[in-house]
Amino acid sequence: MQFQQLTYFLAVARTRHFTQAAELCQVAQPSLSRQVRNLEEELGASLFRRARGNITLTPAGEALLPLAQRILADMDTARHEVQELAGMRRGRVRLGATPSLCSGLLADALAQFHDEYPGVELLIEEGGSRDLVRELANGELDLALIVLPLQSNDPALSTQPILREGLVVASAVDRPAPSVNASPLSISDLRDRPLVMFRHGYDLRETTLQACRSAGFEPTAAVEGGEMDAVLRFVETGLGWAVVPSMVLKARPALRGTPLDHPRLVRTIGLAHRKDVEPPHAARTFRRVLLGYLTRLGADELGPDLEVLETTPPGETPPDHI
Repeated sequence: MQFQQLTYFLAVARTRHFTQAAELCQVAQPSLSRQVRNLEEELGASLFRRARGNITLTPAGEALLPLAQRILADMDTARHEVQELAGMRRGRVRLGATPSLCSGLLADALAQFHDEYPGVELLIEEGGSRDLVRELANGELDLALIVLPLQSNDPALSTQPILREGLVVASAVDRPAPSVNASPLSISDLRDRPLVMFRHGYDLRETTLQACRSAGFEPTAAVEGGEMDAVLRFVETGLGWAVVPSMVLKARPALRGTPLDHPRLVRTIGLAHRKDVEPPHAARTFRRVLLGYLTRLGADELGPDLEVLETTPPGETPPDHI
């Protein structure tokens, strides 16, 4: 089995078309097809069902797909790691984060890292925790900021809790939730209230649903299926309320956050990477910069609903340079 064969296999799996895959790989189509067939012969199984205008993966192809993705991703990571250890002042950090963190604390930490290491490429993947966990497992990310705890069926990841943040009810300033200037809202206050719900796969959606069901009711959705920016914009227009992290409201003057109580809703953010592969040198350096940045944040910058947890990188001492 050759890396080139796996590259061609992934290209066909992605495009579902041999000619387009050949163009993507900048190779002649007969050559690509021959290499894929050689791979199938070596494995003793067909990887694709070939029908005119309809290329699909066989069960063997479905089984190989995540393994091939991980093998090639690890090979790319190894190449960058060797370049860094060879003394080249460059590298790459592939970081995943939830939208609330991308628009909040993470931006300043990234700016600090870029100032210190301008030659390091920063690749940011924004998404829900479940999506980021899958991309970590596939070797597509070096680090990810995800919501803890992991699900029981999640892949083996090493996680470090770093933040605990409170959730609030976001409402439009001109249509505020009734308890904004009084006591906090309880979950039962959301009964029969129109809510703006996140798309499936968002941890905030699952947290809201679970809290409402524990209080004995199903939430009423005015609109659902949005990402963070869309949800906040829908709330601004008065479509409904939404349960969100308090930090996302700092740059939204048209929104107001009402604390939740009975129960208070919180979530823990952790920094995660695969257990079987140590993050590359550049990613480990970014981890130190991020945790150091969190350590220096004051109470005014954090606010009452955000708490910094562990900020010591596991088993590491800061390097002099990248």
